[in-house]
Amino acid sequence: MRTSSNQSGFSLIELMISLTLGLIVSAAVVQVMISNNSTERLNRSIASAQENGRFIIARLRNDLIMTGRYDMLRPELNKDVDIVVEAAFVQNNPIPIVGDFSNGLTKGAKEGADATSDTLMVMLQGTQDCRGASHGYNNEEFLVVNEYFLDGTSLKCRGFDGRVLRGLKAEVDDDTAYTLLDDVFSFQVQYGITDNIASQDNSARPVRFIDADSLGAEKAAGALVVAIRVAVLLKADSDVIISPVPQFKLLNEDSIQPSEARLYKQFETTITLRNSKNFARSRNI
Repeated sequence: MRTSSNQSGFSLIELMISLTLGLIVSAAVVQVMISNNSTERLNRSIASAQENGRFIIARLRNDLIMTGRYDMLRPELNKDVDIVVEAAFVQNNPIPIVGDFSNGLTKGAKEGADATSDTLMVMLQGTQDCRGASHGYNNEEFLVVNEYFLDGTSLKCRGFDGRVLRGLKAEVDDDTAYTLLDDVFSFQVQYGITDNIASQDNSARPVRFIDADSLGAEKAAGALVVAIRVAVLLKADSDVIISPVPQFKLLNEDSIQPSEARLYKQFETTITLRNSKNFARSRNI
């Protein structure tokens, strides 16, 4: 006995349409996945740059805010030297310049040539330098001199015993530099000065911001640094390609454009030196 059934499959045209639709949907899914991955990497890059920027600005602010501090009445202050002379030296020179130290003639705040990074140096009374070194003082306070500079793409700090730089004692600790942050493309500094002796303005507000090259002349004219403005340009820790890379202008420097097509982020802050401001006010009383 013969039975028959009418069965039909997909035609060639229907198969081709199905395959085409499948390819379109697959391509769309792949494109969405690629886009999501790129967005995720970009977000990670931005978050990394923001985190590093917040860290270095907070660290510099914490280090620099006490610049110019010197309290002769503190019982912790080591008194192996003439502290009256030392107090005058610190309070009148919170930002030392090249030539201020007899045993460190090349040490001081410096302006980088042709938009290269600057070198910042500050003085204060403390128990340790920016690296945490105590230079042989056992929980005693001494004249701390901290130097901040860019070495390649690493922002570093180096601490000194100011009494060694002034030629008053022998060196105890070394001056090995400590890395604060990597992937730093530029480090720029300006100094806010007050001229309250000439103007008789006892507010000790900064009247203008200048570069390190102008500090010597302004200090000789009676000006005092009462604020520090810092700008850094950081590269994000990722492989995200940004093209073209935008130009960045840090403080009063010429615009710069990094050669590497990566994500960069600029950060700036102005730090008021309250100890220097109080000293500036006292000079005008």
